[in-house]
Amino acid sequence: MSAAPGLRKRRLEMILERVRPHPNPKEALEQYTIPARTAAEVLFLAQAVHGDLKGKRVADLGCGTGRLSIGAALLGAELVVGVDIDPEAIAVAVRNGESLGVRGIQWVVSDISALRGRFDTVIQNPPFGVRRRGADRGFLERALELGRVVYSLHKSDPGGREFIKRLVEKQGGAITHLYQMNMYIPPTFDFHIRRRHRVAVDLYRVVLDA
Repeated sequence: MSAAPGLRKRRLEMILERVRPHPNPKEALEQYTIPARTAAEVLFLAQAVHGDLKGKRVADLGCGTGRLSIGAALLGAELVVGVDIDPEAIAVAVRNGESLGVRGIQWVVSDISALRGRFDTVIQNPPFGVRRRGADRGFLERALELGRVVYSLHKSDPGGREFIKRLVEKQGGAITHLYQMNMYIPPTFDFHIRRRHRVAVDLYRVVLDA
C-alpha cells in the first residue's frame, strides 16, 4: 500500500484497526495499544490541520506495534522511524507494516535515549505514569530534543498541564495547541474489569524555537 496523503480520516481509522496489538503487553511498560480512532484523530490533526507529516522526517517514540508510525507513512511522511525498547513489539510492528504493504518505516529496537538525529516531527503516545510516576517525562524531554514539532499524548490533568508547560518552555519550546480527547482502551491486564475504559487525554502540539 503506497502513501496516500489524500486519505480520509475514517478510511485511515479502518486501516489502522487492522494493526495487530501487542500479544503479551507488559504492565510495567504500560503497553496500551493506542486505539485506531485516537491514532487517526492525532494523525489527521497533525497533517490536515498543521501539515506536519507529508514530506517530513517523523519519529514515533515508544511506537509499540506501529499504529502511529504506519499512519504517518500512509499520510505521506518522507521517512518514519519507529522506536521501542521491546523487541516483541517491534517484531509485531514489522509484520503489521508488511501485511499492510506500508513502506518507508525504519523499525528500531532501542531505548529512546539512544536515538540520534533531528526530525521535523515527533509523535508519541508515551506511558502515562499510572504504574510508574513520571514515566512520561523522559519521553517528552527526549521528544523535545529530537523534534522541531512534537505531538505528545498525556493523561488529562490540570496540574500536569502546568508542569508540561514549564518543561516545554524550559527547553525552548511553546505549546501552540492543546486538544482534549477521550481514549477508549479495551481490557488489557488482569485488573481491568470493564469492557472498555475511558481515559481523558490531552494532545499537545509543541513547536521548538518558536
